[in-house]
Amino acid sequence: MEANRGQNGIQQLLAAEQDAQHIVNAARNAKMARLKQAKEQAEKEIAEYRAQVEYEFKKKVAESSGYSGANVKRLETETDAKINHLKNEAARISHDVVQMLLKNVTTVRN
Repeated sequence: MEANRGQNGIQQLLAAEQDAQHIVNAARNAKMARLKQAKEQAEKEIAEYRAQVEYEFKKKVAESSGYSGANVKRLETETDAKINHLKNEAARISHDVVQMLLKNVTTVRN
């Protein structure tokens, strides 16, 4: 009877060990499932954030390119005005410059 009782105790210990192993495996599986779910949630949030930042970037690029179009037009207008001013000044003083050059070229110095 003593041997039967000892055998019974060993069987209970083995059953308890198996139960503990099942509990540990279930906890490990639950932990892995939570980690996988957290990873998926993080990837989803990253994708949403990336899309939002990309949208804002494209919006700013579109806004700034609109301004650069206005800047290009303004610069072209200013450049044309400066070119016309220089042409007018050259036409106004060209006769005087030609006379000065002729005088200096034809004058002989010793």
